[in-house]
Amino acid sequence: TNMKLTIRDVAAMLNVSERTIYRWIDLEVIPAYRINEQWRFNRAELLAWATARRLNVSSELLQEPETLGSAAPSFTETLSAGGIFYRVAGEDKASALRAVVELSKLPDDVDRGWVFEMLLARESLESTGIGDGIAIPHVRYPIALHTPKPLLMLCFLEQPVEFGAIDGQPVRVLFCLLSPTIRGHLALLSRLAFVLRDAGFKNAVLHEASRDEIFEEAKRVEAGFVPVPVTIDAT
Repeated sequence: TNMKLTIRDVAAMLNVSERTIYRWIDLEVIPAYRINEQWRFNRAELLAWATARRLNVSSELLQEPETLGSAAPSFTETLSAGGIFYRVAGEDKASALRAVVELSKLPDDVDRGWVFEMLLARESLESTGIGDGIAIPHVRYPIALHTPKPLLMLCFLEQPVEFGAIDGQPVRVLFCLLSPTIRGHLALLSRLAFVLRDAGFKNAVLHEASRDEIFEEAKRVEAGFVPVPVTIDAT
């Protein structure tokens, strides 16, 4: 799939030699991942990197499978698509994340082992534990996943695990974001941050309320959600 670009693919797409790609990897300037002893690249990440450096990019790299239509699905729809799970196993951060990926409603052609590696790679940069026993695992850059819409999973762990969270508390609640596009990922992240600021919703989550209660709270909060237009300061 196009989530697993190889050195050869990337050299062709950027119109440089494979040796140049290896040199960039050695210099740690190109976003690359070591998976099963092979270098792999993520299309969305590579595109962002190449564009920032004004490299000549082949049209092949530009074909990100964008979601149909520009309206982002609602927070409640996205949570419904991802699902709420209780008593999720996990002895530590890695095994908890692996359990979450196994439970995810990703299409069959998505390599779950690879998604797990991406979530771990993001955690190695900085914990996604935001405090109060909650973490928001996601990939560093959204993956061009072959999923028709973004998924937000809410997983309650059977036992709290050490997550390196900002407040040092172990984590019991995981909101896992899986989005096919950068735009969807950012919209979802901002909505989740907004919803978690609501005391009623946050309390329902911290008390492991029923699915129905959590969805009711989410709908109530979302009814008051006003998207903030992005304005560019002209001064």
